[in-house]
Amino acid sequence: MKLVVAMIQPHKLPDVKKALDDAEVHKMTVFNVLGAGQQRGYAASYRGVKQETNLLKKIRLEIAVNDKFVEPTVNAISKGARTGQIGDGKIFVLDLPECIRIRTGETGGPAIG
Repeated sequence: MKLVVAMIQPHKLPDVKKALDDAEVHKMTVFNVLGAGQQRGYAASYRGVKQETNLLKKIRLEIAVNDKFVEPTVNAISKGARTGQIGDGKIFVLDLPECIRIRTGETGGPAIG
């Protein structure tokens, strides 16, 4: 079992969800987050006052998958999120030692579904 964590641009979420659906990955958790990477933010002027923003809005996806779904999940996220520009995001694949479905008490791979 693995936990796939991805940081993507907010406007790419519909494309990533479509790509994941096409790959038959339907379960996910989505967070609105702030972060800074290679983009390092931007400077803007608001009512004549210069403001620097170094934390940009991002979407964090967390998807627990069984081993056979790791590659399709990563490929779907990459396909849906890629623009070719700086700031497309990152994907992390972490070991998931245990999963327990609270409702039934199932553990391991069957608990992920």
